[in-house]
Amino acid sequence: MTPTAVPAHKLVLRALKRTDFKAVKEIMDKVYSNMEGAWAQDEYNALLKKFPEGQICIEDNGQVVAAALAIIVQYSDFGDRHTYSKITGQGKFDTHNADGDTLYGVDVFVDPEYRSLRLGRRLYDARKELCENLNLRAMVAGGRIPGYAAYANEMTPAKYVEMVRNKELTDPILTFQLSNDFYVRKLIRGYLPYDSESKAYATLLEWINVYYDEEFDKLIGNQKSNVRIGIVQWQMRATKNLEDFFQQIEFFVDTVSGYKADCVLFPEFFNAPMMALTNEESPSVAIRSMAAFTEPIKTKMMELAVSYNINVIAGSMPLYEDGKLYNVSYLCRRDGTVDEQYKLHITPDEASYWGMRGGDKLRCFDTDFGKIGILICYDVEFPELSRMLSDEGMKILFVPFWTDTKNAYQRVRLCAQARAIENECYVAITGSVGNLPRVENMDIQYSQSAVFSPSDFAFPHDAIVAEATPNTEMTLIADLDLDLLKDLNTSGAVRNLRDRRKDLYSLSWSKKTERDDELLAQGEERAPKTASRRKAVSAG
Repeated sequence: MTPTAVPAHKLVLRALKRTDFKAVKEIMDKVYSNMEGAWAQDEYNALLKKFPEGQICIEDNGQVVAAALAIIVQYSDFGDRHTYSKITGQGKFDTHNADGDTLYGVDVFVDPEYRSLRLGRRLYDARKELCENLNLRAMVAGGRIPGYAAYANEMTPAKYVEMVRNKELTDPILTFQLSNDFYVRKLIRGYLPYDSESKAYATLLEWINVYYDEEFDKLIGNQKSNVRIGIVQWQMRATKNLEDFFQQIEFFVDTVSGYKADCVLFPEFFNAPMMALTNEESPSVAIRSMAAFTEPIKTKMMELAVSYNINVIAGSMPLYEDGKLYNVSYLCRRDGTVDEQYKLHITPDEASYWGMRGGDKLRCFDTDFGKIGILICYDVEFPELSRMLSDEGMKILFVPFWTDTKNAYQRVRLCAQARAIENECYVAITGSVGNLPRVENMDIQYSQSAVFSPSDFAFPHDAIVAEATPNTEMTLIADLDLDLLKDLNTSGAVRNLRDRRKDLYSLSWSKKTERDDELLAQGEERAPKTASRRKAVSAG
C-alpha cells in the first residue's frame, strides 16, 4: 500500500490587513463573477480603518482563503426595510457606529476550492464570539437566496423561504445560515437590485446574543474556559476494506462535531479490525502488516479534523519504522497540523507477542482549547508522567486504552482517577468493546469510557464528570470548566500541586532505552510455544 500524501493545511483565523487586499480581490472575483466582482481597494481600506476588529479571515499556509466582513450599527437607525447600499453607506461604511448595538454582516466569502472544509462555519462562529465579547445585542445580515431563481415561476419568495426552513428545499446560502442558528426576521425586496439569482430578494437574518449585557475582555481567539470534549467507545467489528473503515471513523467525527465539541478521542488500537485483512497467522507479522494502514488512516483523520472543525485524538495505532515497532497516538488539530505521542511503557504481553518497543519522549501539547497530554493505556499507571505534564501546564489528560478483561480495565480506570486528583486536572479515558474473531491477542475487549475530575466541592461528588454504559458502543459528551481548576489550585480543600515538598524530593527526565531490550528479552523467554496459546492478561 502506498501511503497517501499528508494534507498540507495550516489554518489560521486572524484579522485582515491592508496587504491582504490582492488575495481578497481574487476570491471575490471568483465568488461574485456574475455580480460585479470584487470591491475597489478604497472600499476595502475604508472598512479596515473604520472597524479593523470586525474584518476576519482564514489563511492556509499564509494564503487568505476565506473572509468575513462586518460593521457595528445602531439598528434602530435603519430598521428592517433597509437595503445593502443604505446600511453600508454606499461602500463608504460611515454608517459604522462603535457605540451601536448590532453587529451587521457585510460579507462572507470562501475560495471555491476550499468550500469542502466548512470554513464558513468557522467564520460565523468567530463573528458570534466577536458579538458576545463586544457585548452587542445581536448579529444581523441580509442573506441572498440564489436557489430561488429555479422556483420563481412556481412560488412566491416567502413560500420558498418557508420550504427551505422546513427542509423541503435546499438553498446554498439560506440553508447554511439557518444551520448556524440564524432565524429569518423578514423578507426584503430590492436589497441587492443586481442580484438576479435571488430576484433582488433577501432574507433579513438575526442571531441573538444570549449573553448580552455581560462584560468580556477579549474579542476573537481568546483562550477557552469551558471546553466540550467527545469520546468514542468504539465497537470492534469486521471491516471489508479501508474505505469501509473510513466510513465508520467519519460517522463518529461527524456525530461528535455536531455537538460543537472541541475534540474527539478514539481508543488505543481502534484500527485492530484491519489486522484481520492481513491474513497473517503470526501475531507479530500481522501487527506489522497492520502498521501499513497507519499512514492512510492518520491522513484521513487529519482531513476529517479540518473538514469537521474538530481536534481529533486518533487513539493509537502501530507504527513500524527503522525496523522497530511502536504504538503511537496522533493529535490531528483542526488547523491542519499534527503531532504524535509514542507509548512509553510497553507491557510484557506487547513485547512477547509483538516485539513492540517504547518511545522515549513525553510531550505537553498546545491546542486551541488549552494544554493537553496524551498517555496511552499502561502509561497512565506511572504517575511520574502525568506529574511532568502537569508541571508544563496540562489541564486535560487523554488516555486511549485497550483492555480485554475488567480487572485490566480497573487498573487503567483507578490510576486515571488518581492522576486527576493528584494533578488537579481532568482525565478522559476510552476503550473498545465487542469481539474480533480471528485476531489473536485482540479478540475480546472490555471498556467503560469516562471523564474524571479532581475531588473537591466544585466538582461532581464522586469526581466522575461523565460515564459510558459498559461494553456498549456509544459516544460521551462532557463540558469541562477550566476555571474550576484555577480555583482549586488556589483555594481548594487540599492543594496537591502547591503543597508538594520540593525541598525533599524532585522529578526529572533522563532518556534511557535499556528497558526496551530488557522487556524484549523477558518476552522471548516467556513467548508462547504455539500460536494458539491463550494470551496473558494485558494491561493495555
